[in-house]
Amino acid sequence: MATFHSLPVNPVACPQAQGRAVCDVPGVWRGSDWSSDGLTQRTRPSGHALLDAQLPGGGWPLGAMAEVLQPAHAVREWPLVLPGLARAIADGAAGRVVLIAPPHEPFAPALQAAGLPAQRLCRVLAAAHQATEAAWAGEQALRCRDVLAVLAWLPQAQPQTLRRLQLAAAQHGRWLWVFRPDTLREQSSPAPLRLWVQGGGGQLQVRFIKRRGAPLLEPVVLPLRNAGLAAVLDAQARRKRQAQEDADRLLPPSHAPGVVHALDRIAPARR
Repeated sequence: MATFHSLPVNPVACPQAQGRAVCDVPGVWRGSDWSSDGLTQRTRPSGHALLDAQLPGGGWPLGAMAEVLQPAHAVREWPLVLPGLARAIADGAAGRVVLIAPPHEPFAPALQAAGLPAQRLCRVLAAAHQATEAAWAGEQALRCRDVLAVLAWLPQAQPQTLRRLQLAAAQHGRWLWVFRPDTLREQSSPAPLRLWVQGGGGQLQVRFIKRRGAPLLEPVVLPLRNAGLAAVLDAQARRKRQAQEDADRLLPPSHAPGVVHALDRIAPARR
């Protein structure tokens, strides 16, 4: 059994900083050091200078989950993450961008115009009641060498599922964004970074629910670089949502949510 010993601290040897003793004890990290250059967290720029100024390390974390909470039926994820993805690709980053269970089909021409080529996208479809399967697909994508980033829409993911995704991202150093409803913002999460995103009027309001270091009480307001892209995505989401609602009224569901039909999956081959 491992034995842990406390380290002796000499109060006299501690320098004074702003009236409080600050001791450089090995293994102890001070919250005020969240933006220091000595941190080992690797990052890439988000493409939003105002956001980078508040993100620990100056960008989106590599090898850590960024959980983005937004209102239901909102399409704020692309204006938030697309500039960083486009910049990484422009800088020569290789690999696919894997979309796990996106609620709407991505509008490839708009993404291509913003710097994310359609051939770099890989979409994994999953029904709303297949949260476990969707999360498993996300884990496998994070382990793949030919993956640049994973974007996962997991509104029903359980805490243990999020922990597995966080561990997979940390082990393989991938970009990972998980998008969930903002009604879950009071719940605990293993994500080192949690953002609450709201939008309107050609801008995004980003609130830091959780980050490494000191809390940030005021939202970061990001002007949308491409308001046209946001408008196109919003219109597309509204059309698809209306079409789905119309279809639900006309056709009853083939089976109840959570009940998997025998033909929904392929049986494993016998050896």
